[in-house]
Amino acid sequence: MEVTTFIWMFVVLKIPIIAALVLIWYAIREPEPVADDEPRDGGSDREPEHGPRLPRPPRRGPHAAPPPAPPARVRTAAGRRLTHRSG
Repeated sequence: MEVTTFIWMFVVLKIPIIAALVLIWYAIREPEPVADDEPRDGGSDREPEHGPRLPRPPRRGPHAAPPPAPPARVRTAAGRRLTHRSG
């Protein structure tokens, strides 16, 4: 029974420790430098992901027509309130 415990404590339980050390080593190692063939100007070569620009709204002010008048206000008729009849 003692030999099994010894194998368990000193062999099997060391596997997670070794895996953690390998993971830490992989995380802290310095990445390989990337060779730059073309100089970068900070821009992107991809097209923008959004759609085409919408047309500009009409200009307002002394050089354009005045804005259209707002629609007439419509109020709902104040009707009688319904009450619950118990009866």
